[in-house]
Amino acid sequence: MKVPRVLLLTALPLVAGVPPAHSEAAVALTGSPALQVSLPAAGATSPTIETDLLHAAPTIRPEALRAALSSWDALYSRGEVSRPILTVIDYGLPSTTKRMWVFDLASRHLLFYELVAHGRNSGEDLAQSFSNEEGSLMTSLGAFVTGATYNGRNGYSLRLRGMEPGMNDRAEARTIVVHGAPYVSEEVALELGRLGRSHGCPAVRPAIARTLIDEVKDRTLLYAWHPSMDKVAASVGAASTMAALSVPDVRSHRGR
Repeated sequence: MKVPRVLLLTALPLVAGVPPAHSEAAVALTGSPALQVSLPAAGATSPTIETDLLHAAPTIRPEALRAALSSWDALYSRGEVSRPILTVIDYGLPSTTKRMWVFDLASRHLLFYELVAHGRNSGEDLAQSFSNEEGSLMTSLGAFVTGATYNGRNGYSLRLRGMEPGMNDRAEARTIVVHGAPYVSEEVALELGRLGRSHGCPAVRPAIARTLIDEVKDRTLLYAWHPSMDKVAASVGAASTMAALSVPDVRSHRGR
């Protein structure tokens, strides 16, 4: 059996604390030039990558970043993602807060720090409900691999492929895409007390939509996170542990 090539991003030391927030002026918010790097070989990633990214984006929750890095690691080892660009959305934050980060994992730089909308039926300012169902008008969580661009009714848009069965794998059928929308702006947030809402798409400001889309298109990872995902994972993990404890060790009877 061939052992898949895996980048050991998930075996990183945890950070004791997040440094004080930097001023927005100190963070580069525009896209980077076209990457002229090759993907790192297995085991070549420095164990400080999580720390470096937390320093580059001090407002991101470590739990969200850690989950996204773990997902990138797994998908890269399977050949699903091919470029070291990682987009993280924290839907546990209000829509009036910048809650989308785009990282260049090769240089460990923050490329974008942006507002992003959630689905109309997911909640008002806070997203609280999520769905994979057609017609739900809700946001889906989990790992999405970016695809090709196209011009649609929302202008320049980016296709997303949901990678998690039952959670987001109907994204393409639902036309869940990244696109610009006039209801995503600080002005709208001030006027309504929330952003406008999409039909489930992670919509961004029109002014940066094309630049951001061109940076993240073509098989990079977009990871949509919410604190409830950690609770579900913990619950499943606990149930699995209890199930394992209740199963006799049949090897002692069968031998090796």
